[in-house]
Amino acid sequence: MTTPEPPGPRLVEITPGNLEAALAVRVRPDQEHAVEPVAHSLAEAYVHPPGVAWPRLIVDGDRPVGFLMAFLDIDWNEDGSLLRSGLWRLNIAAAEQGRGYGRFAVEAVAAEIRRRGGKQCHVTWHPGPDGPETFYLGLGFRTTGETSGGQTVGVLDL
Repeated sequence: MTTPEPPGPRLVEITPGNLEAALAVRVRPDQEHAVEPVAHSLAEAYVHPPGVAWPRLIVDGDRPVGFLMAFLDIDWNEDGSLLRSGLWRLNIAAAEQGRGYGRFAVEAVAAEIRRRGGKQCHVTWHPGPDGPETFYLGLGFRTTGETSGGQTVGVLDL
């Protein structure tokens, strides 16, 4: 007999058994310009050194509701002078938005960074009225004044 899954959302590793479910996670069409699709994120995870990217499927019960990818001690300046950790991607399925899964994802990444001894969680977001700035600021992130690839950089002290 198998043990039932605990209630509420949880993170699971991406495996051959859930890859298709992860790839099927799609944000709303009006958000597609602001976040890369899951396939792009998984390709990026593959080309970085092992342990830098931390991709996870967000499930509630047995239902996939989103995808996240954290970065852990990434070489931010590409010269070894600044290592940062944070939330790299967050894709909450269109039909699952507004149910707390985004907050859960951010809190889970922050907990993982804290578990590894980190003191800050970074994130970048698409600027402008159609971006997620209000979401991130509402969770306690503050802007750093930096940009990365045209995106706003935020930080949350842990």
